[in-house]
Amino acid sequence: MNQEKLASVANAMVAEGKGLLAADESNPTIKKRFDAVGIISTEENRRAYRALLFSTDTMENHISGVILFDETIRQCTDKGVLFSEYLVSKGVIPGIKVDKGAKPLALYEGETITEGLDGLRDRLIEYYEMGARFAKWRAVINIDDDLPSKFAIIANAHALARYAAICQEVGIVPIVEPEVLMDGNHTIERCEVVTDVVLEEVFKALNDHKVYLEGIVLKPNMVIPGKLCPAQATPDEVATATVRCLLRHVPSSVPGIAFLSGGQSPQEASANLNAMNQIGEHPWKLTFSYGRALQATTISAWKGKENNISLAKETFLLRAKCNGAAYSGQYDVKMEA
Repeated sequence: MNQEKLASVANAMVAEGKGLLAADESNPTIKKRFDAVGIISTEENRRAYRALLFSTDTMENHISGVILFDETIRQCTDKGVLFSEYLVSKGVIPGIKVDKGAKPLALYEGETITEGLDGLRDRLIEYYEMGARFAKWRAVINIDDDLPSKFAIIANAHALARYAAICQEVGIVPIVEPEVLMDGNHTIERCEVVTDVVLEEVFKALNDHKVYLEGIVLKPNMVIPGKLCPAQATPDEVATATVRCLLRHVPSSVPGIAFLSGGQSPQEASANLNAMNQIGEHPWKLTFSYGRALQATTISAWKGKENNISLAKETFLLRAKCNGAAYSGQYDVKMEA
């Protein structure tokens, strides 16, 4: 394990004013998003869409790295350049999603465990040779009045730590993503309680597995009420609860925290991140690793049509700029115009 290189990449991933583009949707997931705007999800359409995102002028001013899917890292630009090589030429770090998705946790109704550890080392070695310098593994934590169970939290934390250790062994920075879902009617207070326990177990497991914390990026949920909760929270309330929770559990040795958007609207995701960075200095960088919050408006603008490419690129760049500004606490809703 080359700790110096791992730390260098991790710090570059959370560089000032920049965040990560999560373009790692599985084929079934991107099909749902394409279906919503009338795009047929063929391999060529998926390639053309990712090419549109990556070739947006000056996106590299706001995007430090891109999380790719297995299909995507093997694809090329319109000129035949591998996406991973093209991104590097723009100063953007290629990354790769390596988990195999959340599956039902046996004998624990309503809970999941993320699979994908079998053969992971060999896959990571191949991805490194293809240009990936960081990876992503998502643990899914369901929440209601009774869930999650302590066992489900521990099992997912253990899998995250095993993944992270294997990543570092082969020279790849792990994004550690424990996501407490926004689904349901739970309150912000309930989310904070659950996120407290999840982060405590995750960092215990990381330490037990000897993971080098200076060479990871944490990708957690924000502390936020469920989408069906009658009492929704303001950005200041989300920021206060989230930073308070992180300060309890995330060591200062972690270089950065890149939040997932988790079903928030693009504007909510920008406003909440902005409010956190307006609180003041933190022990770690606070940035974004958004999928839908960076892409939803772009897909709607594109609709799979050649004559919409310029508009789609402008739409994507706007979201990247808004989130880059939120990193610095300088986002303003007027930017949306």
